[in-house]
Amino acid sequence: MLSPQTKLVTTKKTNFALSKTVAGISFLLYASFHIAPAYSTPTTSAPTTSTKDLARWQATAQKVTISRDKWGIPHVVGKSDADAVFGLLYAQAEDDFKRIELNYINALGRLAEVEGEAQIWHDLRIKLFIQPKDLQAKYAASPAWLKALMNGFADGLNYYLHTHPEVKPRLITHFEPWMALAFSEGSIGGDIESINLTQLEALYGKRPELAALNMDPVMPEPRGSNGFAIAPTRTANGQAMLWINPHTSFYFRPEVQVTSSQGLNAYGAVTWGQFFIYQGFNQYNGWMHTSNAADVIDEFALTISQKAGKYYYLYEGKPRPLKVVEQSLPFKTSTGMDNRKISTYFSHHGPVVRAADGKWIAVQLMNEPVKALMQSYLRTKTRDYAGFAKVMDLRANSSNNTVYADRDGNIAYFHGDFVPRRNPQLDWTRPVDGSLRTADWQGLHPVKDIIQLFNPANGWIQNTNNWPFSAAGTGDGNSSPRLQDYPRYMWTNGENARGLHAVKVLKEAKNLTLDGMIKLAYDNELTAFESLLPPLFKAYDAAPDPALAEQIKSLRTWDLRATLESSPTSLAIYWAQDLVQTHGAEARSKNVPAVDYLPRLPASALLAGLQRASQRLQNDFGHWQMPWGEINRFQRLSGDINASYDDNKPSLPVSFASGNWGALAAYGMVAKQTTKRIYGDRGNSFVAAVSFGPRIQAKSILAGGESGDPASVHFNDQAEMYSKAQFKDVLFYPEDVAKHLKRQYHPGQ
Repeated sequence: MLSPQTKLVTTKKTNFALSKTVAGISFLLYASFHIAPAYSTPTTSAPTTSTKDLARWQATAQKVTISRDKWGIPHVVGKSDADAVFGLLYAQAEDDFKRIELNYINALGRLAEVEGEAQIWHDLRIKLFIQPKDLQAKYAASPAWLKALMNGFADGLNYYLHTHPEVKPRLITHFEPWMALAFSEGSIGGDIESINLTQLEALYGKRPELAALNMDPVMPEPRGSNGFAIAPTRTANGQAMLWINPHTSFYFRPEVQVTSSQGLNAYGAVTWGQFFIYQGFNQYNGWMHTSNAADVIDEFALTISQKAGKYYYLYEGKPRPLKVVEQSLPFKTSTGMDNRKISTYFSHHGPVVRAADGKWIAVQLMNEPVKALMQSYLRTKTRDYAGFAKVMDLRANSSNNTVYADRDGNIAYFHGDFVPRRNPQLDWTRPVDGSLRTADWQGLHPVKDIIQLFNPANGWIQNTNNWPFSAAGTGDGNSSPRLQDYPRYMWTNGENARGLHAVKVLKEAKNLTLDGMIKLAYDNELTAFESLLPPLFKAYDAAPDPALAEQIKSLRTWDLRATLESSPTSLAIYWAQDLVQTHGAEARSKNVPAVDYLPRLPASALLAGLQRASQRLQNDFGHWQMPWGEINRFQRLSGDINASYDDNKPSLPVSFASGNWGALAAYGMVAKQTTKRIYGDRGNSFVAAVSFGPRIQAKSILAGGESGDPASVHFNDQAEMYSKAQFKDVLFYPEDVAKHLKRQYHPGQ
């Protein structure tokens, strides 16, 4: 197949030729290695601050007040929205500047500049969509109100660096307003992360042998969330309630409140370095985002030819030239900096990102950073459902579903927002023929066309990154959307164990209080084992093995609930994890979710997995009857982004389990396990229950604490409460903050 040009900075100039074939046509490709200008190591010294800039920062700081409550949570008040943004970013930087900087290093495609050449494929993936010059032009053309917010964003961070000279950035010593457009919704990379880095390297690194590799985890810890909305008919106080439960890496978002004299008053979780509350509420309504919505990312198979050294793709029966973009990829070396240049290719659909079956594959996804940033911010200032729905009409939220509730008693659900209109006769679950005009996107669906709910008769809504067809229940008389009413491309995921669990507990919900909501959402059943264990029992009954008799007895009497004292929980989870590790690749090859594939395994495989799980527990802990709370722990030893764990250092027992097994309160380990115990690093992070009435009532909890500084009292002050599902009262009103005030100051003081 065709291989794109690559230019690598070296100490000599070399030419070579490669013969490749695509669709039976042979081409001669040339890649040139050449000497490039020297690249210096990124400076970490602060740039000189102009008198004008400093005067502006200091004047803005006097219009901002930061009040830290007893949990260290910043309640930021500014005269204008832009002033409040200035203060919000300053407060975030106080709590964990390194996470802010890394988010923008990632978002700008500059990770290789601090971590080395291995990260150039990450950077290339970003640069296929995000270029500084483009963002600078978009910033310049933005409406004045949005430019003011972006200015406040940059000024707040730069003033923090100016007033904290002891902080040494790894790379970004000065933030520019346009940088906010590189990170315009709440997830790092967003849709761009769907592009497989191994496949990208196989194509542009001329390493076709990588194309057959799939290095993604077979059954990763879910990167998603739970969102529930409860109608007044099911609450004790007759008010709508919202459950905000993102499942992210711990410490991914702090808890904040940001208020202005221009109508801003939002509380919730903010992703480090952003100036909008991503998941939260104001005095009128609340919004919870869950990942994985409609199909919003499509691939197009291109038939490639070459003529006179240029590449073409077939479109409507005629060759059309591919656009060529030279990408510059600086990277850190042991002696300084180097640079690699790669020619990348674009069809009218988007960038070419991989090769398959003799074709080049181009990808198309949403790339509307200005609209996305506008929508992310404006939703935080809405006052009712009509206003919220109007903001949704921007149609620039591509990676999220939205669960909504308000003080008028409304609850709602939007399955996605940005949904391209496509030919429903094509199979959009795989690459479509890029030569056909009928395969092109045909604009966007209006929001009224997408899968959604408004005040369903059952009185509740749920989404757990599952399909939307159980959002308001299942079975006779349910209020959920109907699958047959929508084109297949409007949904991607099927049902999951958390969704089954959520429906089970929500259908019984009545007279809910905030505490009742918390108890419901922390229900400890591991629903996946309802289908996983019966085949194991059947296998054992058909061929009893005395060596497994006690284990089978333990599992038969287990109530499927994860508790600190439960040894069957430990055995069941270790058994299921072993089966995934052993047979997960088989499931992936058959395109079947691992949790659905495991019950189909032969009886011998199920029993062998139980034997291995028992042996592992025996080897690690001395016996297989190990209580779950002795294995599953919470530990925060440092503020390092890549945390390490130690079995010999203090930790807290946690009863929660992985969302893969149906745990609503998700808790799992993504980092490579080097310890015997399991230490959670992904799952419940910021969690809140909110009741909307004349006066907001809310409770929340945060993994660990607000600060990323181990020396801070707020580094781990919520850890024990978090491990026990004990929530704190949200201090939403100024008089409540005043009662629990620990420090009040202007930025720079």
